[in-house]
Amino acid sequence: MATRLGLPTPLASARTVSRAVRTARRKSNVVRGLIGKTGFPYRAPSTPRGMTVPLRPSKLGADFETEWAREGPARMLRRLITDGPLRLAVRGIADPTVEGVDRLADLRDSDRPPPLIFTPNHHSHLDTPISITSIPEPWRHKLVVAAAADYFFTNRVKGAAAAIVLNALPIDRESTGRKSSDMIKDLIDDGWSLIIYPEGGRSPDGWGQEFKGGAAYLSIRTGAPVVPMFIEGSGSIYGKGMKRPKPGSTRVTFGSPLTPDDGESTRRFNDRIERSVTALGDESLTDWYTARLRAAAGTSPPLTGPEHAGWRRTWAIAEHRSRGMSGKRKRQKRRWPNFGD
Repeated sequence: MATRLGLPTPLASARTVSRAVRTARRKSNVVRGLIGKTGFPYRAPSTPRGMTVPLRPSKLGADFETEWAREGPARMLRRLITDGPLRLAVRGIADPTVEGVDRLADLRDSDRPPPLIFTPNHHSHLDTPISITSIPEPWRHKLVVAAAADYFFTNRVKGAAAAIVLNALPIDRESTGRKSSDMIKDLIDDGWSLIIYPEGGRSPDGWGQEFKGGAAYLSIRTGAPVVPMFIEGSGSIYGKGMKRPKPGSTRVTFGSPLTPDDGESTRRFNDRIERSVTALGDESLTDWYTARLRAAAGTSPPLTGPEHAGWRRTWAIAEHRSRGMSGKRKRQKRRWPNFGD
């Protein structure tokens, strides 16, 4: 705007503005025409009528590419995350007490510590960071986590975050396909250890679920020992269905490494793994001696809980959790007012 005799005067008339608009439209049409005349390879090739173009193969789910997360720069970044923010977050939310690490001493002190397959129970999303920060060296910083492809790898951002922070590997939770098992075998041959949840998913009601045979199958195929693990208390802190975690304490117990016997089938070895994790769960609530006696007698309390339904299982899980030292939330102590005598 300009001023003349103290009054504003427009710099351009309505006719000038409309002319500028028409010019801009004309240039846009010219550009569109040039693009429209440009063909392959600058544009996708045309498709003849009657032909059906096959869909591009999906790069999500079980086909999500994670090899880049095991390269040098990503490994260095993940080490910083594990030893820094992840460890601090786990300590602040779950405050884990780690027991049974001495059972891995023989493997740890050997000339060439072998890669291992860790098989913890699964009640919470906290189980993975708790496991990663609790597993001792030399396995902690060379871990691969078998993660559900239909949950963690449904989009690029979520999948990339799981790959870089947890070194997660997309796995079909219903079955261990040949592609996944071949990939895991190659990783174990390269010295990578594995965290896999034999239950296949988080507990829906606080009790455990029957074990699937993926860990046993991979151990038989690769020769890697299986290390049973039991995590107590994570379900009451951030179980399935909870919107946010409620800080508390947890306990992680490692068992003695297991190897398949000569000619042992996947089913039998899987049963042995489940019994070992069950004994660790009993040990976390009682003591080592009592748990060993029950395991020898075959009377260990099952991870799957009592064979009831509905409110009786809910009642039983509350009583079960009250027996443990872990999983108890950090609540502020209440002080009743003193009204005098």
